[in-house]
Amino acid sequence: MTISVPNFASPKSRKWIAGAICLLGSLCLSSLSYAQTCALCYTQAAGSGSRIIHGLRSGILVLVIPPMFMSIGITVLAYRKRNQFSRSDSAESSSRKNGW
Repeated sequence: MTISVPNFASPKSRKWIAGAICLLGSLCLSSLSYAQTCALCYTQAAGSGSRIIHGLRSGILVLVIPPMFMSIGITVLAYRKRNQFSRSDSAESSSRKNGW
């Protein structure tokens, strides 16, 4: 099994990488991304005890981790199946040329 290394020297790859870096930078540096907390929720959590705060942190992890793994799984499946249809189309076109 050989592992192919992507060619980052192509102009298309450079544009894609530059765009991804710009998007990530704009999302990380945006002040709106840090302002997504409700004032009431913040004051309630700050006034509660350490058990409640620990429970909130655990709840956040429970709500974030499963969708993250599902997204990763879908991405891996899509990556593995990326050439499945193009291979069958090329096989059909070659069989048509041979008269089958």
